[in-house]
This record gives sequence, C-alpha cells and structure tokens, in this order.
Amino acid sequence: MPRKPSVKKRQSLHVSEPKVAMSYRLSPAKIARAQRVLGTATATATIEEALDLVVFRRELIEGVDDAFGVEISDAFPASGRRKRS
Repeated sequence: MPRKPSVKKRQSLHVSEPKVAMSYRLSPAKIARAQRVLGTATATATIEEALDLVVFRRELIEGVDDAFGVEISDAFPASGRRKRS
C-alpha cells in the first residue's frame, strides 16, 4: 500500500491555550461547509475559527457602539447584548 504524502503542519497563529476534550453532536455537512468557507484543515480548527469569529463580531459591534454611539441591531437578540442607557 502506498504511503500518504507527508503534510506539513501549519503553525497556529493563536497563542496556545489549554485544550480539553469535549463531545458535541454536529452536522457533518455543516462542518464541511464551514471548513471550505474558512479554509481550515480539521473540524476542530473549523469550530475554533468559527467561535473566534463570533467573539470578534461581538467585540466589533460593541466597539462601534461605544466609539460612535451607533447601535447595530443584533441578529441574535437573545444573546444578552447590553442596551445603551
């Protein structure tokens, strides 16, 4: 049986964080689609990148709101976004 070509590991651009094993029931098709969109190599990398994007989106919305007073409507209203007073 022929050997698989060696694949160079891509160095993580993120600071190392402690990892724990977790188990989720996720749609393989949804993971594969997100993987293609994000260009990630593994399901774990896909999930981590997607979570990073969610957190960045929240920080971006809050930053625009705080800096300019421009309220951006939340696509996920149940997410607990603080209201401007």
